[in-house]
Amino acid sequence: MNFGRATALGTLLLASAGWSGSAMAELGATPEGYAASTVTERLGNDVDPDLSFVDQDGQSVKFGDYLQDGKPVLLTLNYYTCETLCSTQLNGLLQGLQELDWTAGEEFRIVTVSIDPSEGPDVASGKRLSYLEELGRGPDVEWHFLTGTESNVRALADSIGYGYAYDENTGQWAHPAVLTFLAPQGFVARYLYGIIYPPRDLKFALMEASEGRVGSPVEKLVLSCFRYDDSTGEYTPAALGVMRLGGIATLLAMGGLGAVMWRREKSSGQNRSASA
Repeated sequence: MNFGRATALGTLLLASAGWSGSAMAELGATPEGYAASTVTERLGNDVDPDLSFVDQDGQSVKFGDYLQDGKPVLLTLNYYTCETLCSTQLNGLLQGLQELDWTAGEEFRIVTVSIDPSEGPDVASGKRLSYLEELGRGPDVEWHFLTGTESNVRALADSIGYGYAYDENTGQWAHPAVLTFLAPQGFVARYLYGIIYPPRDLKFALMEASEGRVGSPVEKLVLSCFRYDDSTGEYTPAALGVMRLGGIATLLAMGGLGAVMWRREKSSGQNRSASA
């Protein structure tokens, strides 16, 4: 599979259909299905850690199993046999992860849950394998692909405000394209919308979700210069933060220049003393 080509084609198709952000639903959805595929943001809301699922290896797990070690969770809801929006969104996430200098399992975890209760671990395993191979960071990357009962999947979706519906006319699931970031304690911390996820936005959302537990001091300083724009679902430069960073850079530059001048003056003085 050529993931880059598939993502570009999917983006073009969605753009031509006039869909973007949280309004993107499955291609061909009826108005009823389209209306159901919305996101009602529930920032601060807790996800039930006792919700049961089955992972790609056929093992029974609870969602709380992934809320450990102080790591934030990047959560996506899709379905694995989807060839339109789901694939386009996951391919966009894959491209962002390929450019991200963090790896799932180290600074954070990724959990993808199928909204189709008819899917099982066989299809989840195949999907995970294909994405990990394309990611190119080994088989132990913590990107988990889960399946579950309709009631548990619906409970998870409701807790993060994710709306979806099965469209009888198309035989597809209508749903939005959104990434949900959970804090290590299990509450909703941030959403990113669309089908393209720049690595900078992924990192900033994970840093916010982790409440400062991940990210170097420099990365945290840079994050302070950006703000999350609710209207676009992206991170944009904050004027005050950029001014602050510019001021720090100026002070560092002046300090460096002062140090150079002091060293030159000191060296000149030593040379004059030696000549005398």
